[in-house]
Order: sequence, then structure tokens, then C-alpha cells
Amino acid sequence: MKIAFYGSSLLSAYWNGAATYYRGLLRALAERGYDITFYEPDVYERQKNRDIDPPHWCKVVVYEATADDLRAVAVKAGEAEIVVKASGVGFEDDRLMEEVLRHARPEALKIFWDVDAPATLSELRDIPGHAVRLALQKLDLVLTYGGGDPVVEAYREFGARACIPIYNALDPDTHHPVAPDEHFSADLGFLGNRLPDREARVEHFFLEPAARLPQARFLLGGSGWQDKPMTGNVRRVGHVATHDHNAFNVTPKAVLNISRESMARNGFSPATRVFEAAGAGACLVTDNWEGIELFLKPNEEVLVARDAQDVIDLMADLTPQRAAAIGKRAMARVLADHTYAQRAEIVDALFRQKLRRHGEAAA
Repeated sequence: MKIAFYGSSLLSAYWNGAATYYRGLLRALAERGYDITFYEPDVYERQKNRDIDPPHWCKVVVYEATADDLRAVAVKAGEAEIVVKASGVGFEDDRLMEEVLRHARPEALKIFWDVDAPATLSELRDIPGHAVRLALQKLDLVLTYGGGDPVVEAYREFGARACIPIYNALDPDTHHPVAPDEHFSADLGFLGNRLPDREARVEHFFLEPAARLPQARFLLGGSGWQDKPMTGNVRRVGHVATHDHNAFNVTPKAVLNISRESMARNGFSPATRVFEAAGAGACLVTDNWEGIELFLKPNEEVLVARDAQDVIDLMADLTPQRAAAIGKRAMARVLADHTYAQRAEIVDALFRQKLRRHGEAAA
């Protein structure tokens, strides 16, 4: 079956945290026999900062950020049995949604895949004429990056026929243990771009502990932090390409996950980096959010911090031996329960069920 997938970028993780999610899921779906074409706009200098070449398991079409090119790729939706419009594509998202639905076949399965559901739902509450809200009656299915029951219930209240979370996971071929790299040496590392709804939480969970632990070494990766005031024991390394994520995760004594404000408030939204770090065997410290125990067991497979003081206390008590043991248990857990192959099995069953119902209705 052919899938036409319209998303931010498969080729570049530059200012695009969803890249590894797309890669893991779509590769696993391709291995189940799907013929996938990914359409991504040339915006935010992503094509100048590619992490991967076009893969053999997915055709990638990069289009210019113009109205004409948008319409040209939207027409291609008519060639697919399954049409997916993701959130946060980055160029004329509302128009893209309208055009894709206009050109999709009547019998095609039409999906909105939301990779930032708490933020999208906030917009739907504030904007009655939001394009996603208007499109829900035409969509067969809403899939989300996470969010649990709160997100599912909210989408149903807005009129979605069905909403199902497909959580982040691990691609063990991409994220796995490697040898440490002294370039990423630190006591605690954090990798994430500077975003408005995460910056205050980074200040609290990362920069405040750094200021209060002057003898410890802190490592900050990600884009946008170059002019952010911070203490001298924080070393900035800028954008970290995905091929360096494993070394970034395994080299520090521990790595920190800090959720965006909307995702922390909603809960049930583990970031891709949670599974990347666990898959590499890293000792992960995460901020506190509802639903953590569904993915990793606190104090055994992950350390949980409610505030800056917790981060300070956890780091004071964390020995290299305990960190290694936590990382080993986390890796075993995600390999057993949280791989993209497992997520793709769920998605494949959903697709086939929905398409079967389409066929029955047509008959």
C-alpha cells in the first residue's frame, strides 16, 4: 500500500525534533511492506543541515516553500491509499491540510498525525476556525506522538472519529551503545533546542543546578543557546547531529530529559530522547510528568526529578556504578517493550482495520 506522508523533515533533525520519530516509525512500516513517499518543504535551513541521505526504504520529495510547489505535491495525495498530514510541517500548514484533503481519493484513509498534541489542542480551543478543527470531520483518524487519555478525550470532544497515541520508541539500529567520546565528557548532559515553552524549564532543571554545583561539569547541546547567560561550568556544543547522539548520551555520567511545558502539564508524552538515551544504555534523569511508569520504572530504569533541588540531590548521590546499572536496565526495558517495530505493528493493524471498513462501507 502507498502512503503519502506530509511532514516537517525526514532528512534533517535541524530545528526538527520529530525527525527520529518519523524515521523510526516509517522505516518500520516500510519493513512491513508499505510504499512510502515523504514530502517535506525546504525551510529553516534544514536541507543545508541534513543528518541522513534519502533512505532506500522511503522516497523523499523536497519542495520549495511556494504556493505552486505546495499545490504540486498536494496533488500527489491522489496516488496513495493512505494520506498523512503531520502537524508542524513548517510552511503553510493550514493550506497544506486543505489541499491534501482536496486531492486525496474518496476511498483513501486520511490521517492527521499530531507530533505536538497539547500545543495543537490549545490552539483548537482558542481558534474556532482552526484548519485542523475544520478538517476533523473529513479525517478517518488522528494519531498522536503521545498524550494518553487526556489528548484522546480532547480530540474526541472536538469531533475526531478516532484518536490513538503512537508513542515515541527506539530504533536499535540507530540508537545503541557506543564508545565514550571525550568531546561530550560531563557529569550531566542535556540535549534540546531553545524553545519558548521549554526555556524556563531548562533554566530551572539544568542551569540552576549548574549554578549551585560549581565543581560539576554540565554539557548543553542543541540550537539557539549561544547568547543565553549561564555559569562557566556549562559547556555549549551547539547542534548535535543524530549520528553523534549515542556518544552524547553515553559519555556523561547522566543525561537529562526536560519536557516542553505543554507536554509536562499534559503528561504521557515521553520525548524521543528518552528512548534514544535508554537505547544507548545511558543513565537518564527526567523531569516529573504523569505516566512515566508506563515507559520506564522510576529509581530502577530512570531517575525522576520534581525540581532543581532533586536534580542536585540525585547527582550528589549518583555513582558511576549506579549510573551504569540504571542505564543497563533501561536499555533492556526499551528493547523489550518500546521499539518502533512494536509501534509499527500497532499502526499497521489500525491502517488495515480502517481500510477494511472503508471497503465494507463502499460495498
